[in-house]
Amino acid sequence: MIDLRYVKKLVEMLDESSVDSIEISSDKGMKIRISKTPQQRGAMQVAAPMAMPALLPPAAPAPPAPAEISSGVEVPKMEAAKSKYLEVKSPMVGTYYGAPEPGAKAYLSVGDRISKGQILCIIEAMKIMNEIESEFDGVVKEILAQNAHPVEYGQVLFRVDPNG
Repeated sequence: MIDLRYVKKLVEMLDESSVDSIEISSDKGMKIRISKTPQQRGAMQVAAPMAMPALLPPAAPAPPAPAEISSGVEVPKMEAAKSKYLEVKSPMVGTYYGAPEPGAKAYLSVGDRISKGQILCIIEAMKIMNEIESEFDGVVKEILAQNAHPVEYGQVLFRVDPNG
């Protein structure tokens, strides 16, 4: 399954470049073609409007992002929610781990109080385990990443209430 946040980032990069189209194939047969100009190539592919991706075949439900899926259903734009919570974002692309080792107690649970400099999680990138530290004090309100799943640069991992 392809993360629609990744597709959105590709669309933004394409929009800012002089390249007309990008096509990406996964080892599991998933294909994405993002093009500035519409193009018809068979029944499965939908011509994408200016800088909008067409997914082949339709992916399972994922976080909303601007996209047109081959079924013709338009996914609503993700609204930027103004929140009273501070967000801890991934500083890199990698694999998220919520505990120091398999079977160990997780670094955090919802409701835990954290302090600046405290280790929140590990992100593995290129076989290097990077400890991610808190930049502020507060109470964990949401854990948005899933253990042993990939995360993107800038993806929100946690939401923290600084007044909690």
